[in-house]
Amino acid sequence: MKARETTISSQMKKLFIGLAILTVTVFLIEVLTIIYYQLRYQHYMHNLTTASEFNQNFKEDIDLKMYYYVIGSKEAEGLPMKEVGQAKKIAEDLISSTSDKDSRQAITSVIDLCGNLEDQMREIEFTASYDQRQIMLKNNIYVLTSLIEEYMYRYLYCEAVLLNSLQDRMNSQLTIGLILIVFGVTVLFTVLLRHSAKISRSIAEPIENLSSRVQEIGGGDLTVRKPVESQVYEVSTLSEGVEQMVEKMGNLMKESTDRQESLRQAELALLQAQINPHFLYNTLDTIIWLIEAGKTEEAEEMVTDLSSFFRHSLSNGEDVVTLNDEEKQISSYLQIQQFRYKDIMDYSIDIDPAIKGTRLPKLTIQPLVENALYHGVKLKRAKGLITVTGRAEGDDIVIVVSDTGAGMTKDRLNELREGIKNRERVGFGLSTVDERLKLFFGEKYGLSIDSTEGEGTDVTVRIPGSGRKTNET
Repeated sequence: MKARETTISSQMKKLFIGLAILTVTVFLIEVLTIIYYQLRYQHYMHNLTTASEFNQNFKEDIDLKMYYYVIGSKEAEGLPMKEVGQAKKIAEDLISSTSDKDSRQAITSVIDLCGNLEDQMREIEFTASYDQRQIMLKNNIYVLTSLIEEYMYRYLYCEAVLLNSLQDRMNSQLTIGLILIVFGVTVLFTVLLRHSAKISRSIAEPIENLSSRVQEIGGGDLTVRKPVESQVYEVSTLSEGVEQMVEKMGNLMKESTDRQESLRQAELALLQAQINPHFLYNTLDTIIWLIEAGKTEEAEEMVTDLSSFFRHSLSNGEDVVTLNDEEKQISSYLQIQQFRYKDIMDYSIDIDPAIKGTRLPKLTIQPLVENALYHGVKLKRAKGLITVTGRAEGDDIVIVVSDTGAGMTKDRLNELREGIKNRERVGFGLSTVDERLKLFFGEKYGLSIDSTEGEGTDVTVRIPGSGRKTNET
């Protein structure tokens, strides 16, 4: 054998060594690439995990606690500095590990806004004027909490976009590397083909599925699904966290919707319940008595009033009616009651025609009139007068329901006022009427009560004179 000659086995050995070196090199490159992306992935995961500690109800919690603090509610727990400090601490923990420009800008804004929020909260603490505190609450606190929540979610969005981009790049790199590895393994190590497929399934496919899932969530799909199956701990943990987040978001949205709907129905049901079945029974008994007594005209008039009363109570399913509609309803109600209590009750209604087109929640005045009859005039054990007046006062409209009934003691009056202020179910639907008016028009509107024992009671309804009018008269 010549010195320059080589055997087939040596050539195969050289070829094997060459292919092995090529395969190992490609494999090492691929491993280093995976390590690099894994480190980047863990970096973004750290940021997302830290950011996920941010209170999802931050705005609602701060706004509510500040509202209780401003109005001096007994539920107030002082300034929520601790919650703001926690949000600020999370943002400060993130700033050192955040490199993306947009993300840093968002998280820096959160830190600055938290500082501003603390300053505004302290300013409210040292502000004595209730009206000024309300203005500062609305124009400063609510705005700052909205911005903090918005920038924190913007940070989460930016980091999620970076994570998604990283996943796309990782998928591309893994695809190229796996093709080269599969080629080398096919030539030299056929048995490793099975492991390559397993690696592909355990890493690339779950990441692709998770990427698709994140895109679906971004598109508005909040349906909770089974987490992506993966042998990679971070992928499975992230997938489970994503589904838990989706479930929590869905539950919060549903709870919020259900709570608002339940509140609306409960409020309306409470007022509708004031149309007492006994009122209907007694009215029908009176009608029967009038018919048996041959007083058909009075019976017919009373049936007409009863029909008008319930027609205006239903108001075609509308929750908001005109003051003209309210006047017709209470007129029918009082006319019916006068048939029954003509020996002890007179009434008068005097509402300025210029304000009758003003819109307000239905069943606002009727509970007050009913209250004046049953808890005022009837308790006096002598003839009394119920008066309903309505006038414009500056930019507002004031409706007063007065009675010359039994009135109430100062202690009872103070108890009633406090109960209405604290949203307690006191009086004959007064708290509910006041709460609905405030929800509809704002905190400056609602009910006020004055009463003198033995002389009578005045209940005043104040609503805005503009913004909720119709031409109906």
